[in-house]
Amino acid sequence: MASSRKTSSTASGSTQVPAVIAPVDHSRVTQAILDFVSQIPSSKVGSSADPHAEARQLGQRAAQRAALTAGSLALPPGPLGWLTVLPELIAIWRIQAQMVSDIAAAYGKQATLGREQMLWCLFRHTAAQAFRDLVVRMGDRLLFRRVSYAVVERIAKQVGVKIGQRAAGKGLARWLPVVGALGVGAYAYYDTGQVAATAIELFSSEVVDEAEARPAAPASSPARRARKMAGAMIDKAVATTVRGVAKAADASGERKAARKRKTPPSSD
Repeated sequence: MASSRKTSSTASGSTQVPAVIAPVDHSRVTQAILDFVSQIPSSKVGSSADPHAEARQLGQRAAQRAALTAGSLALPPGPLGWLTVLPELIAIWRIQAQMVSDIAAAYGKQATLGREQMLWCLFRHTAAQAFRDLVVRMGDRLLFRRVSYAVVERIAKQVGVKIGQRAAGKGLARWLPVVGALGVGAYAYYDTGQVAATAIELFSSEVVDEAEARPAAPASSPARRARKMAGAMIDKAVATTVRGVAKAADASGERKAARKRKTPPSSD
């Protein structure tokens, strides 16, 4: 009887322990990151007379939308909530990517927004060390290196590991439906604010591409062209003189040889 009571007690206790669910797969997060940075959203925002104020408003509105979206997706409790972790990440990234595009347009630099710049804006605050091979700070300028897809994929993997670890905490918050949703929403608001700050810092400064930073070949000045022409003329004159001297020496040698042939041999 005691054994049966212990079993039932254990069984009833086990129903109160949350099931162990595997965290979000890093490879799926990495692929989602690569998909996002490869497609730059267009923007309907025009160049602003006060781009800093416009960018701050864009960031504020995007942060509010991100908080509402994340909080809504975090409402399903328990195991069902785990299924919404990756969709929540993708939805937040979509809001943030559009915000970055709009901020770039407000500064009149939407044309400079590429894969590297989008990757930097979205995930620099998540894993700053992953970008050491992509971005170099040169005073007030940010130099973006031209990198291969393999380097971008490596950066996305490092960011994916960080996000996967953070997603595990979000999944645990699903076991507290209301409180957890508020916490997830608050973090989405903060995270979007960090992305906005990075985008504002980027587009308010000078963005330099590695190809543009290479020094251009100096144009030849008229003085340099004149010196080059004079040098060519001197070289030509020297070559002509050398050929003349050589020809005269050959002719003199031929005359001496001819005189020697005509001179009879001396008799003893």
